[in-house]
Amino acid sequence: MSTASAIHGSRLADIVGPSNVITDPAQLAAYTIDKKVPSAAARPQSTEEIFDLVKFAVKEKLAIVATGARTKLGMGLPPRQYDIALDVTRLDRLVSYDPGDLTLSVEAGMPLHNLGAILAEHHQFLPLAVPYYNHTTIGGAVASGVDGPLRQFYGTARDYLLGMEFVTGEGVAAKSGGRVVKNVTGYDIHKLMIGALGTLGVITRLNFKTFPMLTSIRAFMATFQTVERACGMRNRVSQSHLTPVTMEIFSPGVADLFSSEAASRVAPTSLPKDLLSKTRWTFTSGFSGNPNTLTRYETELRKMAEECGAVDATVLEGPELTSAFALKREFIPIALESSPAATILKISVLPRQMSEALANASREADNNRLRWTAMARGLGVIYFAILPTESNDATKRQVLQAADNILAACAALGGHATIPWCPTQWKNELKVWGLPRADFAQMLKLKKVFDPAGIFSPGRFVGGI
Repeated sequence: MSTASAIHGSRLADIVGPSNVITDPAQLAAYTIDKKVPSAAARPQSTEEIFDLVKFAVKEKLAIVATGARTKLGMGLPPRQYDIALDVTRLDRLVSYDPGDLTLSVEAGMPLHNLGAILAEHHQFLPLAVPYYNHTTIGGAVASGVDGPLRQFYGTARDYLLGMEFVTGEGVAAKSGGRVVKNVTGYDIHKLMIGALGTLGVITRLNFKTFPMLTSIRAFMATFQTVERACGMRNRVSQSHLTPVTMEIFSPGVADLFSSEAASRVAPTSLPKDLLSKTRWTFTSGFSGNPNTLTRYETELRKMAEECGAVDATVLEGPELTSAFALKREFIPIALESSPAATILKISVLPRQMSEALANASREADNNRLRWTAMARGLGVIYFAILPTESNDATKRQVLQAADNILAACAALGGHATIPWCPTQWKNELKVWGLPRADFAQMLKLKKVFDPAGIFSPGRFVGGI
């Protein structure tokens, strides 16, 4: 350890206690971001300690990256500077919970899975069913901005996050929103923190609206020969009076992905053999309700599927449904585990343009001889996973070509695409945050307001913010 690092470690120990500072290189390796390792990691247990850590970092011109369970540190660009990993996992309390009002306040370091168990005792849940669900913290799930299958009915965190407390880059406590569903206390500044990768502040507390737990859930699955027909089914359902809880379309390659060794490591569960087709596109939709509602959904979905040209259809419930939901929730980590150079594009288009966007992406991957698979949410968000078998220079050129063309094709449809996950060594050449954005100047202004010294995750966000 250098003299400077020793001094910094000593000062961090004064703030959070010696037992909550990590300077051992072997232990610090767990906080690596794109091959960059911090000089130290600090584990505060209070907002006051975070104040002091931030003020110290500003004074010493040190860069901070807030971390939780570290499941999504691979997202974004490599940090320009990375001195202190601010580990919030000791901020893990349920501050308040009123089941009657369907509201709660929780510290950012609480594991999402643990929070789910607490809510389940009161027959409630938070529809934040995101990848790495059994490991991620609630703060990390919000800061990364990832979504999950329940987005179809419940929306994203933006729709049920009532308020937030965070520490700015000046070491000042900030609060936005409130703890009640009806809140008129000002601007929803906390929504800027969603998906910002901690570049604007350190999230310390979050207030959510909760929901009654779903009962009597089933899922409908139908396979189609073409992506156009699968998307046609999606359009029929969306134009009907049905309001499914989930709705996704899977490419043929998902069948092999979900039966792979990578899937067994990430989500140790399994589906019945041949449930997903290896040659056809699969439409899936989850629905809930009383027995009469379930029967009506199944009848109407089967009729729609037949009219849209489905090859076959089936309904899942019980353990099979639980396994299917877990696998599609963990689609991203399974894909990342299945290739040495997995590159995942997030494509956002209008729902009626999903078919064309998927066709464009698959054509570009095929033209560059790249293995791929895709999961498309019914609301127009597509996760297109390019899964090369090698990570050499030739493969990189193929991926770069395909990704550039996919981004351009998405823009031509009026949509937007990014590359949230890809190999570290390719990040300087891939357009990780997509094509240039018209609102980039406003982003810079916000960064300057919230983090004037630029100490939070410098370089990781759009345009190297």
